[in-house]
Amino acid sequence: MLLAIVIFYLVISIAIGLYAARKVHSASDYITAGRSLPMPMVMAMVFATWFGAETVLGISATFLDEGFRGLISDPLGAAICLVLFGLVFALPLYRLKLMTLGDFFHIRYNKNTELVLSACIVLSYLGWVSAQVTALGLVFNVLSEGGVSMTQGMLIGSAVVLAYTLFGGMWSVAVTTCVQMVIIVIGLVLVTSTASDMAGGMSGVLSKAAAEGKFEWLPSLDLVDMLSWLAALFTMALGSIPQQDVFQRVNTSKNESVAVWATTFGGIAYFLFAAVPLYLAYSASMIDPAQTDLLMQQDSQLVLPTFVLTHMPFWLQAVFFGALLSVIMSTASSTLLAPSVTFTENVLKNFRPNMSDAELLKATRITVFIFTLLVVANATLSNESIHGMVENAYRITLAGVFVPLTAGLFWSRASNLGAALSMALGLGSWLVLEVFFADLPFEPQLLGLLLSFIGMVLGSIISPNPHSANRHGLAQVTTV
Repeated sequence: MLLAIVIFYLVISIAIGLYAARKVHSASDYITAGRSLPMPMVMAMVFATWFGAETVLGISATFLDEGFRGLISDPLGAAICLVLFGLVFALPLYRLKLMTLGDFFHIRYNKNTELVLSACIVLSYLGWVSAQVTALGLVFNVLSEGGVSMTQGMLIGSAVVLAYTLFGGMWSVAVTTCVQMVIIVIGLVLVTSTASDMAGGMSGVLSKAAAEGKFEWLPSLDLVDMLSWLAALFTMALGSIPQQDVFQRVNTSKNESVAVWATTFGGIAYFLFAAVPLYLAYSASMIDPAQTDLLMQQDSQLVLPTFVLTHMPFWLQAVFFGALLSVIMSTASSTLLAPSVTFTENVLKNFRPNMSDAELLKATRITVFIFTLLVVANATLSNESIHGMVENAYRITLAGVFVPLTAGLFWSRASNLGAALSMALGLGSWLVLEVFFADLPFEPQLLGLLLSFIGMVLGSIISPNPHSANRHGLAQVTTV
């Protein structure tokens, strides 16, 4: 019965997405929803895109195991990313009226920089979208009591998300996300409130968590520990900034004020509401410690769904799994669209520069389909946890993309040589350390970030490009 309700909900989601697809008449409609969305819709997309499978299933399990110390990347780093993007990056990028971040690298530097950095952005999404697909497989596997395998669940869930994303693009993402956000908030609040009462109330839950050291979050004075802490923070907080999905939300805004404040408030809302699944998971561990301990040893991502199935009344089970599917689908749809758009706009168009608008729209839809297949294959073969997939997704963008984006926006001397050296040193050092020196006591993307910065400064001093901002109309762009 519960599985039937979930399937009905999926059918409704597809119907809503396809209805919204009627607004798509051009590639611009498909990618930016006509830059016409109001504050509530953009804020809902920012919040719901990041409030994904890793937030409900991934970081809640990490909290039980490591406490706040294990959550430096997400939600802390993720929330910092969104607030930084809103207050610092949103306005100058919105004013440029671009389709993708890759377009910025093209006008600020050159075609080669556009190709390399766009490819990095596309690759970074494999891990993130794979995390959502893995979560979809997990949900169907749990709901069917093993009748649907993880792989079959991944295929079913991916087909649902693909159905409305393929046809409606950003319009379908925006409309379905608004509906899904309401379900997310109401569903998780109801389930968490009931679990809190079962665990003895909020004060008891928080007191026990504090007594066990779950709220300790700062690193020790050990150098290796501090570097690990900073790597976790920077990878998400800075590595997530040069991402197409964040930029897409800004780009759908109907004006500059919405672009800035919807992103900023969405980041704050994400950080605050991310506490709900953490509290729910810890309440579950107090209510049924034996079951929680067993699942933490087998698969910690099963703690919450199993707890709901075994301890909640049927109507709350339906509410929780509806909210969980909303969480996953809202994130999966937007993160499926972002790399596909980047590929067609900034990679494919460089080889087929004379594509018409209709051809670009068709190519983007084909890319969405192909990328879905790649993601399902990656999710099936990967042994990473959901949290791990998301955390590792941004290593490449931290090491190679963050510095060229930031310098290009805010340093007029940033030059083509600076960008080239930044990419070569940042990506090269990260890749060599990642592949050949797996036992390093620090995360290699930290060194990549440092060398990327050094490369940008050295290259721009050796061969400055002080007039590039004026030539491309970037000098007048300011931040809030």
